[in-house]
Amino acid sequence: MSHSSPPAELDYPFAEPPAHDSYTEVAPGVRWLRFPLPFALNHINIYLIDDGDGWVQVDTGIKSDISYDIWRRHFETTLEGKPIKRVIGTHFHPDHIGCAEFLVDRFDAEFLTSRSEWLTATMLQSETALDATKYWADYYRSAGLDEETMRAVATRGENYAERVGFVPRPFTRLSDGDIVPIGGRNWHVIIGTGHSPELITLYSPDDRLFISSDQVLPGISPNISVHAPEPFGDPLTEFLDSCAKLTALDAKSYVLPMHGRPFYHLHARLEELVRHHAERLALTVDACRTPITVAELLPIMFRRKLDFQQTQFGVGEAMAHVNHLVVLGDLDRIVERGQPHRYVSASG
Repeated sequence: MSHSSPPAELDYPFAEPPAHDSYTEVAPGVRWLRFPLPFALNHINIYLIDDGDGWVQVDTGIKSDISYDIWRRHFETTLEGKPIKRVIGTHFHPDHIGCAEFLVDRFDAEFLTSRSEWLTATMLQSETALDATKYWADYYRSAGLDEETMRAVATRGENYAERVGFVPRPFTRLSDGDIVPIGGRNWHVIIGTGHSPELITLYSPDDRLFISSDQVLPGISPNISVHAPEPFGDPLTEFLDSCAKLTALDAKSYVLPMHGRPFYHLHARLEELVRHHAERLALTVDACRTPITVAELLPIMFRRKLDFQQTQFGVGEAMAHVNHLVVLGDLDRIVERGQPHRYVSASG
């Protein structure tokens, strides 16, 4: 995820997040929990929605002993003796469904997600780092990474299974346009794309509550990346289309994101995200006046030094921008056998 300055227009009702073993009630019957993550992005928000005789939980935290210990404390306090009846996983990333197995088994809860997210999670869990290394290495080689960096990044493996418990099955499929009744509210399922294949967001029109997952975040832009299994994909078009789709929601919506703090002024943030990518695209076209590789584009797009994990994100994001521009016809991709791909402005 790349950083951008939080726009001044956003309004944050809460100055501080809840402690890891506590919660903040952000709307009637909606509790905001925050769990730690072992990354530069060091937290995830989770929402518990009161459903009368139990709770519906949106996202889970990453699989780890730390997460399990924090959950056990919440079981004793935050849940107030009521079970978690349903667990909604908004998308396949480990911080969002890593503890799904732990919670579903503990409460015999129903697991809900979209079909594409469930299939992606199931595929990644069965794929070993050894299986993935070759095609990830080919992908990073095509980006022009030097051999030392390429080996270090490619052999890291996705270690998905270490961070995600067994993906629950059976699951209940959520699709765009579905309505999920929870605690007196009708939550409308709105599917977002670009950050992941079929990400679930939830919107309650009666009180303009929007659980945005990672589709709309304050302060940072969601990671929009191309990945090795689909090296010529165009997730940026999908993301920009999703931003346009979400402008149909009330501008006064109260946004509950999975990173950062809840905020108001959804439309201002959507405009900021679209502008951010327009600036990145213009920067990319300008950088490609002479043919360059994605690796050569990284220090232009990201002014800070990237560690191995950030290099993975950086390559994916840079690739998303060049692929998008190739689709638009603004860049040409130069493919030569045994050489990294290079990109050049179609207008010279």
